[in-house]
Amino acid sequence: MPEYETHDHDVLVIGAGGAGLRAAIEASAAGVTVGLVCKSLLGKAHTVMAEGGIAAALANVDDRDNWKVHFADTMRGGQYVNNWRMAELHAKEAPDRVRELEAWGAMFDRTKDGRILQRNFGGHRYPRLAHVGDRTGLEMIRTLQDHGIHQGIDVHMECTIIRLLKDGERVVGAFGYERERGRFKVFRARAVVLATGGVGRAFKITSNSWEYTGDGHTLAYDAGADLMDMEFVQFHPTGMVWPPSVSGILVTEGVRGEGGVLKNNQGRRFMFDDIPENYRSQTADDEEEGWRYTQGDKAARRPPELLTRDHVSRCIVREIKSGRGSPHGGVYLDISWIKARLPNAAEHIRKKLPSMYHQFKQLADIDITKEPMEVGPTTHYIMGGVRVDADTQMSTVPGLFAAGECAAGINGANRLGGNSLSDLLVFGKRAGEYAAQFAKTQVAGAIDARQIDEAAQRALEPFARGTRGEGPYQIQYALQDMMQDLVGIVRNASEMQRALHGLEELRARANRAGVGGHREYNPGWHAALDLPNLLTVSEAITRSALERRESRGGHFREDYPSRDPGFSSFNFIVRKNPEGGMDVAHAPIPDMPEELRHVIEEMG
Repeated sequence: MPEYETHDHDVLVIGAGGAGLRAAIEASAAGVTVGLVCKSLLGKAHTVMAEGGIAAALANVDDRDNWKVHFADTMRGGQYVNNWRMAELHAKEAPDRVRELEAWGAMFDRTKDGRILQRNFGGHRYPRLAHVGDRTGLEMIRTLQDHGIHQGIDVHMECTIIRLLKDGERVVGAFGYERERGRFKVFRARAVVLATGGVGRAFKITSNSWEYTGDGHTLAYDAGADLMDMEFVQFHPTGMVWPPSVSGILVTEGVRGEGGVLKNNQGRRFMFDDIPENYRSQTADDEEEGWRYTQGDKAARRPPELLTRDHVSRCIVREIKSGRGSPHGGVYLDISWIKARLPNAAEHIRKKLPSMYHQFKQLADIDITKEPMEVGPTTHYIMGGVRVDADTQMSTVPGLFAAGECAAGINGANRLGGNSLSDLLVFGKRAGEYAAQFAKTQVAGAIDARQIDEAAQRALEPFARGTRGEGPYQIQYALQDMMQDLVGIVRNASEMQRALHGLEELRARANRAGVGGHREYNPGWHAALDLPNLLTVSEAITRSALERRESRGGHFREDYPSRDPGFSSFNFIVRKNPEGGMDVAHAPIPDMPEELRHVIEEMG
């Protein structure tokens, strides 16, 4: 066996975004040794791109808010296929996690009497998002990082994990490589926490960073863990559409929370045309009421622009397909109109939405205080991920935990805006806590040298193939085009069957792809190693979406456009079969306790 640099930790956390940092902090606080591996530099995780805020029922702006309302909103948004226990824990514990972040130095925007300010967001009945302008994720990462570096955590930056190592059924470590120099590393651990984020780079138009290639999903799947809810992909309704160089970059929901409205090319606020029945009683009757809601009028109901993301995205697609879209294939998002209501509107917009103001000014030469933005849906988030225990966050494989976007359960069919950041804090903490507990009960596992040699050999295969054939980037672009076209916002069986055949062809091409040069500073090699992950998550999404023959949340079937009650009692899971293929199965949803059922009924 060749010599590899080896690191020993009680708990290894893979991913250094909000969930990974919070898990590492909690595990270290439990008195175990912690290693933190990140694909990029510390502080550069995709969490920094989360803008609008952290959803938590602090009730600082509206005293009618509480955990029960937050729980009911989350379940309704997820169309009741959520893991209700995770939704309960999240709603109850999010306020304490936000206050904890404040105690660690987070500089939140403030109410006039000095409390944490909260804003409106889609799907939330009351103003619930604690925020720092529209740069909340950046402040969250800064705070967690500044706190975490004093906890004795060993950080391994710019390192990619390509395989989990097992001793029998238990995960006992990981194998990866330094991205700069290409040198292999072995991490031995008594427990492993996956916090690797999402899969957005499987699609052509996405708000996700280059890191989001489904690494954690695939690591877990290859190690024998179940993935769940993979058909539920969230397309954020508002991404930039022009110029082409910025296509997909996120436009925060905070724009609509501060009064921004959606219009088609006829100047019509089309969101009033289609309000789902289960949200009708909570939605404004007219534009005047919607405006009053955004300004804090407790007697007003929210405007339809703040309905759930899945619904708003489909309404935008409808306008575009009907020929009522903007010149560059989107619709208009207008916050500048509030100058008719507020005398200091331009200053107000720049104060509330500083990042959006600079983003459009610098990237699109548009002043959002004077003119509307062109926006359209962008692949943003996957509700699906590693199937975990609600309380402990352990997967179906002993010793393997998951938290954040790469874990499934809390969001069901659709995530409410802002729930992602509180999810990272609540379940990052729990994953770190229970991973540490597990590690304390375990002896160090034995790592089979053959697993390491096999992983290293597979990682080096692209060099052996050289540059005679196709490069990895062409295959990734072809995958992104196919997933966007055939398994995107609107789906049907024939197109998804075509996608499955396409995935077989792309996998064969990926197995032939080669790279030139050497292991140091070689982005082509990194892309080749990302391809198997992207192909695995794409297949999981497509197979699950084919099986869910209904429309629910982020999953819309034009051949099954209605929600089917028969699909409300279970989740779809995928797992690797002994032959290496992918199986799809049902996992029954446990009955909800009567007291929680009563909460949902009580909250309407």
